[in-house]
Amino acid sequence: MRYLRISAGFLAVGLVFSGCARTPLSNTASKATKSISALVEVSGGKQAGAAGNTLPQPVVVQANDDQGNPVPGALVSIRGPRDTMFDPPSGPTDSSGQFTTNLSLGGMAGRYQLIVSTHDEAGKPIELKIEEIALGYEEILGREMSEKYCARCHNQESTPERLSNYDNLAVKPHAFNEGDALNPISDADLTAIIEHGGPALNKSPLMPPYDYTLSKAEIHALISYIRMISDPPYRAPGTFYAKQ
Repeated sequence: MRYLRISAGFLAVGLVFSGCARTPLSNTASKATKSISALVEVSGGKQAGAAGNTLPQPVVVQANDDQGNPVPGALVSIRGPRDTMFDPPSGPTDSSGQFTTNLSLGGMAGRYQLIVSTHDEAGKPIELKIEEIALGYEEILGREMSEKYCARCHNQESTPERLSNYDNLAVKPHAFNEGDALNPISDADLTAIIEHGGPALNKSPLMPPYDYTLSKAEIHALISYIRMISDPPYRAPGTFYAKQ
């Protein structure tokens, strides 16, 4: 009987330990089912928001294999400048191979480079760089001027609050983030166009003058906003930029 009781005890202990041994197997569902070869941005990049605030749209990235198919269960992490916050900062990709995080910008205005990373089967790091824009007080004022006076013509997209007039214009105005077109124009020339209209620099007469509508400070803020959201980034002439 003592032998039977001891055997039963060992059997019970064995069942406990066998149950523990099976626990890690339940985590295999969170592991990538395919080899990852690339991270791609789905949405959320190049947003412009007020410094110190959460961006309106989440950042969404996708892990793909070498055939371009999504990879579920891949562990992805994201990092940025020191005072940038992510919710969550890391996690597995979902059933569609995507990882989603909400981003709170730091307190300083400027461009924020985010780095999303994971590893392939061999442990080789795979990275994706995403850029966001933190607007300071002046750029926020410029954005307000843009939405109030400029976006109806310079933005092709209509919103519930604003119907775009872009398609009705014979000469299509540039979007304010079109750096290839606007970066070569000096601040002085942009000021002249805004103040006196397109004909001031032999541009379209459909661009009206705003010198009696906007103050000097508001025009300066509008130009600061245009420079901040430029794609590619605006680089002021005569300024030395260190290599990254």
